[in-house]
Amino acid sequence: MGYYGGNYGGSTFVLIVVLFILLIIVGAAFL
Repeated sequence: MGYYGGNYGGSTFVLIVVLFILLIIVGAAFL
């Protein structure tokens, strides 16, 4: 369970980082 929780947390962190980068790209495109 601990391994699964850690893996899920890592995947969530990566997803947040990707969304943040996409947000910066879209923001730069509109600016």
